Amino acid sequence: MTAASDRAAELSENLRALRARIAAACEAAGRAAADVTLIAITKTFPASDVRLLADLGITDVGENRDQEAAPKAAACAGLEPPLRWHFVGQLQVNKARSVVRYADVVHSVDRPKLVRALGTRARDAGRVITCLIQVDLDPGPDPERGGAQPADVAALADEVAAANGLVLGGVMAVAPLGEPPRPAFRRLAEVAQVVRASHPGAMMISAGMTGDLDEAIAEGATHVRVGTALLGSRRAFVR
Repeated sequence: MTAASDRAAELSENLRALRARIAAACEAAGRAAADVTLIAITKTFPASDVRLLADLGITDVGENRDQEAAPKAAACAGLEPPLRWHFVGQLQVNKARSVVRYADVVHSVDRPKLVRALGTRARDAGRVITCLIQVDLDPGPDPERGGAQPADVAALADEVAAANGLVLGGVMAVAPLGEPPRPAFRRLAEVAQVVRASHPGAMMISAGMTGDLDEAIAEGATHVRVGTALLGSRRAFVR
């Protein structure tokens, strides 16, 4: 077997096991497996892995650094069906122009200035970008992780919904470090309910990664962001 076929077989087995895990978590929560979308987080892995995943039926791919994501999305632009690209990392305003050229969904919208920048750049590019409000679930705010305070989410959601070029998709969060994830994801579900009261179409809850996707699904996650369980240990990122 070639290195490419070995990698394809590895990814196929990892995906099979991951889908079985998601299905089991959904069954335990009384939910249909089809209700949960898997986003393959491919940061530090090559475009060749993205193409192999697409061959295996993956349709949603996530990245967290524009300098890596932009060329990778360009390298995979010819795939059919087209991939849906998710930007999941902290986003600086000056990167909005680049990100809106390839990202279909931005998961890390957490401040009005970023909403305005994304709206302007999306309109300039003739695109419509789905935005998720990142919610800070940490007891003590951590600027390195980002996120809007729960009390500020409703107003920020209104701003996204009112912006031409943007669509409010829902909410996203990362479980706090050093805290059981399930209560945090329950708080996220409560914030999501508040958002949906004013914006019924904002149905997405992006939560859960390799270590805590089961708890996230139990609390209503509609999208899980998985890297390690699918692709293996993360490689070093070279700038």
